[in-house]
Amino acid sequence: MEWSDVRIFLAVARSGTLGGAARSLQTSHPTVGRRLRALEQAVGQTLFQRTADGLVLTEEGHGVLALAEQMEESALGMERRLAGREQNLKGNLRISSADWFGAYVLPPILADFSKTYPDVDVEILTGTRLFNLAQREADVAFRIVPFNAADVVQRRLFRLEYGVYVTEDSPDPTYGDGSGFRLITHDTSTGRFPDIAWLIETFPNAKPALRSNNRNVQGRMCRQGVGIAVLPRAVGDQIAGIRRLDLPMPPPARDIWMGYHRDLRRLKRLRAFISTVSDHVANAAA
Repeated sequence: MEWSDVRIFLAVARSGTLGGAARSLQTSHPTVGRRLRALEQAVGQTLFQRTADGLVLTEEGHGVLALAEQMEESALGMERRLAGREQNLKGNLRISSADWFGAYVLPPILADFSKTYPDVDVEILTGTRLFNLAQREADVAFRIVPFNAADVVQRRLFRLEYGVYVTEDSPDPTYGDGSGFRLITHDTSTGRFPDIAWLIETFPNAKPALRSNNRNVQGRMCRQGVGIAVLPRAVGDQIAGIRRLDLPMPPPARDIWMGYHRDLRRLKRLRAFISTVSDHVANAAA
């Protein structure tokens, strides 16, 4: 069995549809279907049951799933080890972060990096999804929580300060009350956000007006006068038309973490990027 066939099998098992597998593998829907049929014919087993809700692993499929994942880890481990020995400052560097971090924190870092290393092609992947470093979905990632994988080298970069914002022409809400004001909050289905909980507790009489999982959207809605927003200062301080309130107690701060797979620790373009990040963090703290 070839590794390319195993990749098809795993992608279908994880997505449950041919279309989802095709998107994850960046290939076409018909190609995935054709390769999957060829794989099942080659092994002489039906690996997936076709249902109205998608493709579900059969007993035979479940039986080889763990073996396929072991083969994947071996193949990816080889790929990471070989990539980690590349010493040329060229090639692709894939960076993962939250939307706001990619829009407000990374631009000056990437501007310096791209100017110094013009032969490195940078790809930025933003959103709430946590890209898998072991599977080379990203080479380096920035997160607001520590990494929990044993094979990830991580570093706490800086303490992220938050602020509370209103439109420039808005009066100050009463601290500990908030009557007459509305709140812009965050979608908490992906986890707990201490700053949002603090905002609700600090202005208990303010009415919720809007919820979004995007900090940039929250800031823009605040500028339109929708309500009070709590934002990373890296975001709020850069949005024209809003101002940060001077409060007796600021929202709780959080740490920003940077991580990459240990097999890539010698990858020269990654080391150059980490050095650029470190320089910016040091200059910001000075």
